[in-house]
Amino acid sequence: MTALYIDADACPVKAEAERVATRHRLKMFVVSNGGIRPSANPLVETVIVASGADEADKWIAERCGPGDVVVTGDIPLAAKCVEAGARVLRHNGEAFTAKNIGQQLAMRDLMADMRAANPLNQGGGGRAFTKADRSRFLDALEREIRAAGRQ
Repeated sequence: MTALYIDADACPVKAEAERVATRHRLKMFVVSNGGIRPSANPLVETVIVASGADEADKWIAERCGPGDVVVTGDIPLAAKCVEAGARVLRHNGEAFTAKNIGQQLAMRDLMADMRAANPLNQGGGGRAFTKADRSRFLDALEREIRAAGRQ
C-alpha cells in the first residue's frame, strides 16, 4: 500500500499534500522535530522525532520503499529514498530520480563550496515559492501517487 512521507520542516505544501492523500485515501506521515500542528485527519500521522541533525530524514529513509512517495527539498534524503525505491518530489514538483540524483548531489556540493568561498555572504537566498510552483507540485504529486499505485 502506498504511503506519503512529508519532510515537514520548512515544507510549503503540507496542506496540498494532505488534500491529495485524502482524495486517494493514503496514509500520510508528516515528519519533523517539532513545531508542526497535528492534523485532525485520521489518515495523517504527525511524527515528532528527537532533536538533532537529520533525525526526520533518518526516520523517513528507514521506512520508505517501493510504491511510496516522499516530498522533500533535502537532496541527501532524496538520494536515500530514491535508492530505497520510493518516488521523490521537491516542493515545486520536480522529481528526483535514479537518473538525476547524482547530478543533484554534485550540484549541491558545488554550491556549498561556492557559499563557503564567499566570505562576505553576498548574493544567495534563492527564488520565492510561487503559485506556479504549487500548481506544478499538485500535478506532479497526483502523477506520482497514481504511478506508485501501479507499481
